[in-house]
Formats: sequence, C-alpha cells, structure tokens
Amino acid sequence: QVHLVESGGGFVQAGGSLRLSCAASGAFSRNAMAWFRQVPGKEREFVASIRWLNGAITYCAPSLKRRFTISGDNVKNMVYLQMSSLKPEDTAIYYCAAARSPLVDVRGVEDASSWGQGTQVTVSS
Repeated sequence: QVHLVESGGGFVQAGGSLRLSCAASGAFSRNAMAWFRQVPGKEREFVASIRWLNGAITYCAPSLKRRFTISGDNVKNMVYLQMSSLKPEDTAIYYCAAARSPLVDVRGVEDASSWGQGTQVTVSS
C-alpha cells in the first residue's frame, strides 16, 4: 500500500497556473503514479500518469496535454502536476493515485489501489 498526500491546490483566476504536489510513501519507486480529478456528481477523470522505466515515462489525457504536465522525482518520492492556462472547467478536486501493482500503468480508476485525500482547485472566470 502506498500512502499519498496532495498539496498545492487553491484558488486561481482563469489563465493562471498552479502546481500540485503529491508526497508518497511505501512502494513508490516501483509503481506508476497518476493524477485524477473529480467534480461533484461526475465520475473521477484521468488526468496524467508517470512511471519509471529507464527514466520517466509520462502520459497525459489528450484534451489536457497542452496545458498540464506531470513530472516526478522517485528519489524524493514526489509527483507533480503543473497546470497552466487554467479554465473554470478545470475546477475540481485533484487526486493523486498509485497503481495497484508494479506491472500496471494507470489510465483509469480501476488501475489504482491507493489514493490521496485530494486537493481542491478552483478557477474563477
């Protein structure tokens, strides 16, 4: 099991930027990590993932990849989500997640077994 704690959420105006951080403890160095987001009443949405295989391999949801970037440091056990050109529709609770096994990459909620408590991001128009 991986313990995850997100930080960095907040209130920002449209067009602004935020950087979310996720501190991980546990079997971090082997498992893929990811960011999801969720709006009340809607399903949790995949944002981006990162895994380490001879370096970091990242993947971002196509609709977000021009504005969002995932990165990480598997020595410090940290994962980050840099968000730029934020829009009001990016308002959500953002969750950090860890893959359910070292062999699994994360693309959907079913691929993750550990979740952080979430951090609220609010973008005003």
